[in-house]
Amino acid sequence: MPAASTRQVTLLLNRNVESLGIVGDVVKVRPGYARNYLLPLGIAEVPTDERIADLQAARAEAMAELETLRSERRGIISALEDIAISLVRSCNDRGILYGSVTQRDIADGLNELGHRVDERAVRLANPIRRVGEYPVVIQFEKEMKVEVIIKVDADRSIAEESEEMEFDNEGELIEKPSRKAQDTEETSEEEGEGGAEATEEAAAD
Repeated sequence: MPAASTRQVTLLLNRNVESLGIVGDVVKVRPGYARNYLLPLGIAEVPTDERIADLQAARAEAMAELETLRSERRGIISALEDIAISLVRSCNDRGILYGSVTQRDIADGLNELGHRVDERAVRLANPIRRVGEYPVVIQFEKEMKVEVIIKVDADRSIAEESEEMEFDNEGELIEKPSRKAQDTEETSEEEGEGGAEATEEAAAD
């Protein structure tokens, strides 16, 4: 089987593109990305000396704005170190949420605390569906990230039920009889033993 092509094309960016570059940058991208997205939408074009010169002023302005943004983000990262936020949700007796906690929910929670975080910066592989504490990474750029703790709390007390919950190695809930069912079973056993003893005593008489 032939190896996949690593050929790239060179383009000039007409606007800022997250994780790629700013206006006026000359970048290398995969042909499909260029053909299907960057070129049709006018986000990039084939570079020429004239167009590169035309975009120099816009690039300088974008660089200044980017540095301001990075400075702001560094401040946010510093403020988020060792932080935990609590989100209250409705759930059943087993702590399973009615719904889920998403990237948007986490971003909204951080913004309510005064931390300007877009949901795209929240690295959450899957929505949170159970009460508990979860480490979640907030990442703006490759080397600009921090881990925060998201505490998902129930909107009512489920302490007794939570103590009885057990999970297997796959994270699946292990079904256990309720305390009431256990008490009923123990009572039935005691009554059965008492009845048997009474029968034996009657037979002995």
